[in-house]
Amino acid sequence: MSAQRFHPDEWAARVQLAACYRIFAMLGWTEMIYNHITVRVPPSVSGNEKQFLINPFGLHYSEVTASNLVKINLQGEVLDGSTHRVNPAGFVVHATLHAGIEGAHCVMHTHTTAGVAVACLQGGLSQSNFYSAQLHDMVAYHDFEGITIHADEGPRVLKSIGTKPAVILRNHGLLAWGQTLPQTFAILWTLQRACEIQLATQSMGAPIPVPEAIAEKCTRDALQFNPNHGAGQDVFEALVRQMDRIDNGWRA
Repeated sequence: MSAQRFHPDEWAARVQLAACYRIFAMLGWTEMIYNHITVRVPPSVSGNEKQFLINPFGLHYSEVTASNLVKINLQGEVLDGSTHRVNPAGFVVHATLHAGIEGAHCVMHTHTTAGVAVACLQGGLSQSNFYSAQLHDMVAYHDFEGITIHADEGPRVLKSIGTKPAVILRNHGLLAWGQTLPQTFAILWTLQRACEIQLATQSMGAPIPVPEAIAEKCTRDALQFNPNHGAGQDVFEALVRQMDRIDNGWRA
C-alpha cells in the first residue's frame, strides 16, 4: 500500500535507502538518532529541482522504513507531507554536497569510533594498510568549524572536498559521496575499514608505511568503486539479502 503513494522511481530509491539505514544499524555505524545517509530523488520525479531523501529525525536507523523517509528540497522544505522533523545539522552538509557536486547522488556521514579517532589525529589517515592503500589520492580533509548548522560553511566544505569522494571531517567523523548508493557505501566501507585497522595498529606501535607507488597501484587495481565493475552493487545486494533474512520490515 505504501508503494502506491509514490512514483515507482522514487519508491525504488526509498527502498534502497531504507535498506542502507538498516545495514548501517547492523554494522554498528549508528550514533543514537544522529547522522545521515541521503540520496537524490530521481529526475523523473523531481524534474529540474534538486530534491533528496533523508531520515526522519528522532528515529533510530533500525526504525527507518522506505515510507517514513522524508523528501526535502535544498532549502530543507518537506515535500511529501511528512510530519517528521529533519535535523538541520544533517541538512546543511548534505544539501551542500547534493547542490554543489554534480556526481553526488548519495552522501553518507558517520561518527564511528574508529572514524572519529582518525579524524582527531594530527596526521589523519595513515597510508599503512591494505584498505588505506586503496584510497590513494581519494581522501579530502575539512577543518572542524563546530556543529554543522551554519550555511556559510558550505562553500568551504566544497572547496575542501574538491573532487575527492572520501572525506575526513577533522575532529568530527567520516563522509563519502558517490554516483550511486552502492558506490558510496563501498567508498565509506573502505575508509571505515582503513580507520579500524589504523586504530588497531597504532595501539601496538608504529605502522609500516605503504610506498606511494604501491598505493597508487593498489588504488588503480581496486575495482570496487568503478562503475564498469559494478561499483559496489554486488556487495550491497549481498547485505540487503542478509537484512531480509533478519527483518524485511524496512521495505514497508
